[in-house]
Amino acid sequence: MSFETLIKRLENIMRGDDLSGKVQYLRQIVWMIFLKIYDAKEEEWEYTEYYSSIIPNNLKWRNWAEDHQDGTALTGDDLICFVNNVLFRTLKELPIDENTPKKQRIVKYIFEDAANYMKDGTKLRQMINAFNEVDFTDYTEAHEFGDMYEGMLKDLQDSKRDGGEFYTPRALTDFIVEIVNPDLGQSIGEKAVA
Repeated sequence: MSFETLIKRLENIMRGDDLSGKVQYLRQIVWMIFLKIYDAKEEEWEYTEYYSSIIPNNLKWRNWAEDHQDGTALTGDDLICFVNNVLFRTLKELPIDENTPKKQRIVKYIFEDAANYMKDGTKLRQMINAFNEVDFTDYTEAHEFGDMYEGMLKDLQDSKRDGGEFYTPRALTDFIVEIVNPDLGQSIGEKAVA
């Protein structure tokens, strides 16, 4: 599935849950994609280095969001309750200090301002399942995702109804730079590395 198709599909789902436009669409998509990608990165880190996750095991994407088609996947009111009262509350309150590695601090920073706008747990499950169809660890798909994200930001900027601007959270851009680890003078997107 192309990312354009994925975004259209997600927007149709969110529209059915009365989200109020592109700003909420983007904010909803960002936290979900972050958790999906971060979980994939953590699996990689677990195999390549000594790594202990800051995210409790039951809150890792692979342990609550995957639907194994066995009837045990969270959905409906149970999913909304879990996301709002367990997932978000815990990630917003993660204990961090100056010794916590940046690749772990990012989780709390992202969730400090994040919100789940979905009210219908069945529609949220549909979104999660759509994300699970995409391999965000594939370089080609990740590059396509970057293009799609920029397109969403441009649509948001061009939208007269929503107005305003949306900036990628600073903690997220710092994390991206750390993970990509560019050489001096290389640029990521439109930002030159100083």
